[in-house]
Parts: sequence; C-alpha cells; structure tokens
Amino acid sequence: MKQTIKRAAVLGSGVMGTGIAAHLANVGIPTIMLDIAPRELTNDEEKKGLTLEDRAVRNRIAAQSKKALLKQKPSPITSKSSLDLIEIGNMDDDMEKLSDVDWIIEVVVENLDIKKKVFANVDKYRKEGTVVSSNTSGISVEDMAADRSEDFQKHFLGTHFFNPARYLKLLEVIPTKNTDPEVLAFMKTFGEDVLGKGVVEAKDTPNFIANRIGTYGLLVTVQEMLKGGYSVGEVDSVTGPMIGRPKSATFRTLDVVGLDTFIHVAKNVYDQVDGKEKEVFDVPEFLLKMQENGWLGAKSGQGFFLKKKDKNGSTIYELNPETLEYEDRKKLKTAATEMAKQEKGTRRKLKALVSAKGDKASDLVWSISKPALIYSAELLSEIADDIVSIDQAMRWGFGWELGPFEMWDAIGVRKSVERMQEEGETVPKWVLKLLEDGNETFYKTENGNVYYYDNGEYKQQTFNKKEINLKRLKDVNGVIKSNAGASLIDLGDGVAGLEFHSKSNAIGLDTMQMVNYALEEVDKNYRGLVIGNQGKNFSVGANLALMLFEAQDDNFFELDMVVKQFQNVGMNIKYSNKPVVAAPFNMALGGGAEVSLPAAAIQASAETYMGLVEFGVGLIPGGGGTKELYLKQLRNLPKGVNFDLTKVANDVFEKVATAKVSTSAAEARENGYLNSQDGISVNPDHLLHDAKQKVLALANAGYQAPKREKVPVVGDSGYAAMLMGAKALQMSGYASDYDVKIAEKLAYVLSGGRIKEGTLVDEQVLLDLEREAFLSLIGEPKTQQRMQHMLVKGKPLRN
Repeated sequence: MKQTIKRAAVLGSGVMGTGIAAHLANVGIPTIMLDIAPRELTNDEEKKGLTLEDRAVRNRIAAQSKKALLKQKPSPITSKSSLDLIEIGNMDDDMEKLSDVDWIIEVVVENLDIKKKVFANVDKYRKEGTVVSSNTSGISVEDMAADRSEDFQKHFLGTHFFNPARYLKLLEVIPTKNTDPEVLAFMKTFGEDVLGKGVVEAKDTPNFIANRIGTYGLLVTVQEMLKGGYSVGEVDSVTGPMIGRPKSATFRTLDVVGLDTFIHVAKNVYDQVDGKEKEVFDVPEFLLKMQENGWLGAKSGQGFFLKKKDKNGSTIYELNPETLEYEDRKKLKTAATEMAKQEKGTRRKLKALVSAKGDKASDLVWSISKPALIYSAELLSEIADDIVSIDQAMRWGFGWELGPFEMWDAIGVRKSVERMQEEGETVPKWVLKLLEDGNETFYKTENGNVYYYDNGEYKQQTFNKKEINLKRLKDVNGVIKSNAGASLIDLGDGVAGLEFHSKSNAIGLDTMQMVNYALEEVDKNYRGLVIGNQGKNFSVGANLALMLFEAQDDNFFELDMVVKQFQNVGMNIKYSNKPVVAAPFNMALGGGAEVSLPAAAIQASAETYMGLVEFGVGLIPGGGGTKELYLKQLRNLPKGVNFDLTKVANDVFEKVATAKVSTSAAEARENGYLNSQDGISVNPDHLLHDAKQKVLALANAGYQAPKREKVPVVGDSGYAAMLMGAKALQMSGYASDYDVKIAEKLAYVLSGGRIKEGTLVDEQVLLDLEREAFLSLIGEPKTQQRMQHMLVKGKPLRN
C-alpha cells in the first residue's frame, strides 16, 4: 500500500505536543490532539456546576493547550486559521479516532513505562499501515515498540522534532531494527518535502545526534569557564556569531532552553555512558544549585542573566558561578577577537581566533572546540552513518553555521591534529588515516559536486533535486553578469536568476541596474526570471544611509532621479514580456516588498516577514509599493461584485501607516501581499526550485505581459475618511503630530489627489504622487531624525 499522510494525531499537549500539532496544521494537515482526562475539577468548573463526566472538563487540558498557542511568542502558528485544523479530545474517550489518521505521534512524558502503555492502547485502535512515532529526545526507540504487533513495529520509528517545531529545522528520524525501509524512506521524504524539515537519520543511542554533541559542547564550555576563570558574559561574547553560533551563544541559549530541560538531557546521557564521557555529563554543582533556586532562565525570569529595570531603562547582569550573585556583564576583548572581527566569513574568523595561542579568547575557543571535535569523531559510527549527518544535525538543530567537521576543515585539520597530539589528546584513528593518505580536509568540492570523507574514501554527497545551491551553481556555470549589488545566473531549463548580494541585500543603484539588465537579457534569451537569493534576508529595503546622506546634502535632484529609477524598475518587472517570479524569504521589507509586488507571481518561503515599513522612518513607500499593494488588493476582489473602494483604500492606508509586517507568508497572504496564485514553500531550501517551476508553468501556459491598467481611486471623500482615521489615533495618543503629517501625505497618494471618487487614473499619476510625497518628507528634519535613529539604534523613533 502506498504511504500517504492526510490526517494526523498528536498524543500529549505539552509545549512540544502543541508545537508539533501547530506545525502540522501550518502545513495544512488536519490533526487530532489528545491529552489525559483530568482527575480533579478546577474551582471555576465547580462554580459552573460541571462534573468530571462533562466533555468540557474531560477535554480541558488539550483545550487549554490549544488556546495557549495564540499567546506563545514566537508564535507556533503561521496564521490563526491554522487552529481550525486542530481538533481536541482526550485519551480516554477519543482513542477510536486514531483509526481515521495516517500518522500518530506520541509526545507524552519521558518515561518508558508510560510510553509503552500508551503504545499498547494505540495498537488496539490504529488501522493497519498507520505510521506511529515517538518524539522522545532520548529514550530507546527499540524498547518502546518491543511488545507491539508486527504491523505496528514495521510502521514505528522515532521522529525527534526540535523545539520550537515551527522554527527549528532539524527532524531526527530514528528507525528500529523492525522499521520497514520503505516506511523510513517515506518519512524522510515527507519530513523534507511536506514538513519543510532538514531530516537526518540517527541511530538509537542516548540523545541521538544533536543533543548528544550539543549538550557535550555546552557542558565542556561550562567546565572550561570554571577552570579558566572566565565569566558568563565573557564566554558568551566569543561563543556566538564570531565562531558561527547563534547570537544567544552559550549561556543565553541555556536561559532560552531552560536549565531544567538541559539538566534532564545531560542526566539521560550520564546514566547510559561510562568513563571520561560520564565525567563530562556530570552536571557542575552550581547548575544544580541554580535549579534548586528556581533560576531556570527565561521562563523563570532569571538564570545566567538577570534583566533589571531602573529609571534609565533596562540593564542585564550576569551570574557569578562562584558566589551565585549577579554582577555587571563583562565581555572578552583581546588581540585575537579584534583580529577575528577584521576577517570576512565565519571560517576565516574561526581560524584567526583559534590560531592566536596564548591569547585569553583564543585559548578559550580552542579549549572548547578541541574536545567537541574529537568527541564528534569518536562517536561517528555509534550515532550516525556519516559526517554529513552530524554536521547537518548541529547546523539545523543548534543553529551552528558550521558543523564539527566543517569547523575542523576551517581551522585546518593537519595543524589542529598536530596541536591536539602535542597536548596529549588521543585523536581517533580514522582521522589520522585521512591525513596519512595525504588528504587535508573532510569535505572537498569538484565541478559543483560535494564529496565527504567516509571509510578511507571520498563519497559524493547527494542533495534533494529540489535544492538549488547558488554558490555551487555559480562555481560550475559561472555568472552571466555581476556588479557589487547583484548577479545574473543561469538556473537551467531556460530560466535565469537574479541574486542580490549587497550588504543586507539593500537595494541601491547597482542593484537597480542589474534588474534592468536582467530583464533585457531574459527578454532576448530566456523563458523567464526568478528574483531570489540565499542571504540572511531577501532584502531589508532601499539603502537608507545613502538616501539620508543625499537628503542632508540637499541633493534632491539626484534623490528624485534615484526614486524615479526605482519606480521604473518596478514597472519594468511588472510589464516584462517574460514572466518574473519573486522568491522572498525572511525579511522582505520596504524596497524588498516593492520588488516583489509587481512580479507576475510571488513564491514566498513560509517564513516571510513582508511589509512596507517606510512610515517607521518618517517616509512613505516611494518605489510604487503603495500603488502595487492597492492594486493587488483590488485584483483579489471577486469579479462582477460591487465593492466598497473606500474600504480597500482604508485597508491599504492602515497597513502602510502602521508599518505592518507579516509574521509568516500565510499572514502576508491575509495582508494582501500574496494572492491565491502566489505560492508558499514550506522548505526554504526548495524555494528557488519552486519559483523556477512557477516561471516555467507561466511560460508553458503562454505568458503575456499584462496590459497597462487604469486605477480607480477614492478621491476627495476617501482622503477625508483616511485622514479622520489618523486623527482619531492622534486623539487616542497612538499617533504624534508628525505621524499625522506623514499620514496626510499617504492619504493624498492613495486617494489619487483632489479628484472625484471612482475616477480612473493612470498608474503613473499614483507613482508621481508617491515620489512627490517621498521627496517632501525626506527633506523634513523630523524624518531625518527618524532615519538617523533607525540607522544608529536599529529601532523607530517617535517624534
């Protein structure tokens, strides 16, 4: 029987259970979430005269957990509509509903006996062929299924999601000796293609791959801090982005995860290993004391760091592990950290940092990296089949930019092994063999293919066909044309790709030149164009610093020319003879949204934060964003139905005036930035492939450029209505006098000027109004103050 998953069930509605149910709902899978039926009434239930037999009481735990999804930050749901796909119930009354699902995920308490009881019950109700999995983070998957039916065992495996399930990419899949290989292959493909995860196959060992190595690395860091006399803040200042780790570094990460969770994970390994490894997993005394005090991190309000508010704002203090008192936060600034800051890219920064022997920061990074690298190499065949799985698990589960073997390549395998041996360390034999055979790295790239070292030879790494890697593509095919802001690349199959690569992918003159060149080249030689990249964000907008500099120098003629050029870029994209598909992801703000909106279609990553945010810096969109958002909303309205034009204008006015940014692509669709023809890619690695397929589909359908359109506007009466809304906000204290001034300009643009409601105007009229408003505002001292504040502080100024 061909495996499919159309409906799912989640057993357990704690933080992890609800997170998984929410993620399933986010990708459109109806999910039943069950928890235990309460044994006692709450005071509120007693007051209402309810009994333990009432359905509302029996489903209370799952109901409260579902409701809590709306309040959690960051939000586990991509849209409130996701909640409609989560049905609740309890494990006493609703187990028969399991016969109607294709996948049952157990997320109950981490206790083998309890899990076995749950699975015995599941086995009674599931239909043949239903996949059953456990989200355990460390209990033996083999042991859980030991007494179950043959069909259950064939369809059973571990599926370890990382928390929060929506945002963390890693999904560890752990088969047992009885798992059907076809079921395993299906779940790996399903995890990647439907759930959007980075799937790694792990072996059934304590804490699997990422938690085993990640917890080891964190404990080694704690122990080295105590041994070397470093402070909590000093450690965090060098174990974050400087070495390719998240901003939360070491101790801030532990505060976010929760000390109780971390200690539980560490204890799980401690109980199952021996010797030197056991010593590392023996949690230091001061951590146990912190747990006893309830200093668990973010969830308890204090942990390794404590935020205190005073009249000057907030100050963050760090914990002294010796005294258990909070002190001023310290940073480690040495010659090595300054040298690393000068280097470009994580690999070079890491190498510079590790190489400066005798430097306090360098010695710390070396002393925590060395054991983690050796440990990863020692565990290779025990926890995973190859180095790729380990590196991917650490990148996707812990947010490391480089996995352990990629780190080792970056710092130099031969030199670092020599240093390890000089320091009396035992390096695994297979690593020594790699060097004896004359090899220098664990990975190598040839002709765009990646090879990894495995059992004395290099094997080619395989990638999902839906994964387009721009760097590898450029290495093989080269670049059609490039400048400082963007490059034009051949994506294959007659489709070109335009990649932004300026700082923060901000849009400047060089980027605009490349867009225009790309459109001309595509018109002559290609079937269509994808505008996308693989930077940190799609684009944070236009180059704010450059615009402020020009405005302060009174270069309004040049500013007018730049804005006009950007407007022309938008119109060129819109009226291109060949289909243009924008592929936004992460932040697509201001100019990033303005490049996307006029495209023939948008293929957005599920995590796309899109909005016209210019109001926050005292401006209104100048590159056609207001006009295009308004038009997109008009086009979304059903044909032949009378609609209220003022309502559409007011809606766009409100979104632009509040600088509203979507919290997902699903919300961007609700906000009118995407329409029903636009697509959403759940797996970010598949985004460019999906956008390319959209270009080909449009081309194959005989794409024709749209006809130039006349736009109905709300005129005088609509202008008055929008202004009234802004003044109401001012009177309520939500808008300053200057906010109202900007809102007046925005209302004037959207209304099409002082004309009659319903008048049809050419798009150029709205573009000219946008540009005039933009230029008049950028000359205002208060707008310049707002721009300056955003550039320096990174947040909006209310003036």
